[in-house]
Amino acid sequence: MSMLRCYQVAEFGKPLALAEKPLPQPAGRQVLVKVERCGVCHSDLHIWDGYFDLGGGKKVVAANNGTLLPLTPGHEIVGTVAAAGPEASQARPGQRRLIFPWIGCGICPPCRDGNEHICAGAQQAIGIFTDGGYASHVLVPDEKYLLDIGSLDPALAATYACSGLTAYSALKKIGRLRPDHDLLIVGAGGVGLNAVALAKVMTGVAPIVADLDPAKRAAAMQLGAKAAIDPREADAGKALFKSTGGVMAALDFAGSDASFAFAYAALRKGGHLVTVGLLGGQATISIGLHVMKGLRISGSYVGSLLELQELLQLARQTALPALPITAAPPDQATASLEKLKAGQVIGRIVLEA
Repeated sequence: MSMLRCYQVAEFGKPLALAEKPLPQPAGRQVLVKVERCGVCHSDLHIWDGYFDLGGGKKVVAANNGTLLPLTPGHEIVGTVAAAGPEASQARPGQRRLIFPWIGCGICPPCRDGNEHICAGAQQAIGIFTDGGYASHVLVPDEKYLLDIGSLDPALAATYACSGLTAYSALKKIGRLRPDHDLLIVGAGGVGLNAVALAKVMTGVAPIVADLDPAKRAAAMQLGAKAAIDPREADAGKALFKSTGGVMAALDFAGSDASFAFAYAALRKGGHLVTVGLLGGQATISIGLHVMKGLRISGSYVGSLLELQELLQLARQTALPALPITAAPPDQATASLEKLKAGQVIGRIVLEA
């Protein structure tokens, strides 16, 4: 019998464990996908650590939030169809597909609205609550979650399942800006850099990028940012506000106390801040000033199946700048997580089978 090989979180914070188990046989509309590429995402670090930091000393412990060990991480997956259940009508062996991983219960109000990514019921997100792509194969519960990437580079397409989708959904909440409006992106990690690559085509303006790391600022400039600044420099926030008159929109891809404060303070009257990062920050704002300035704050968490379909269509039709990608073999999954945790990754590490 063929075996599935995977790298699992067997104990939080410990090196991933190599495991083998029988290859699952798809039933119903299920599809078995042979993994070709799998991105290493910051969310994988939360699964590896065993908790999500909510700020102020509050944490969501993964084991108490539906994640039971052992678990195979990995949710940015491109692979080929290996087998399909008898009720699957479209999936055929050999097709290369991107997997939409943010799968919900299908019956709660957000799921019925087409927003499975913010499911309020029994979540089934691949690599978060069910076994993911740090493996030779992954079982997808329904063929509708498989998307055709066309001629896109498989490694880049894999990042669209989370990094690209998260950036796309956040920018969509901003919408089109006028040429005299400024857009600020705080945080130039994998998601932030995907946002830089998408910003001009989605909003009409090239962004200003703020990041602590000079290498990430340089990468942002290569992807089309019109300026890149170090928010720790003396009076960086004041200088930004003076040069722009305040930005019309800002996206915080870090989610720390400092990143939120910097982005919020940069807004002009009528400005809009979209918060995306999950670094556990907390914020206090003056409600009166918030009201009098007519500001908006929105939260944005990954994106919907429809939005991923839209992103792939955009990527196929538009020559988007490519996110910097470093390839690594699957047996380097733990080392890749360690590099990501240490802030040593520019763009994305993608595991290649």
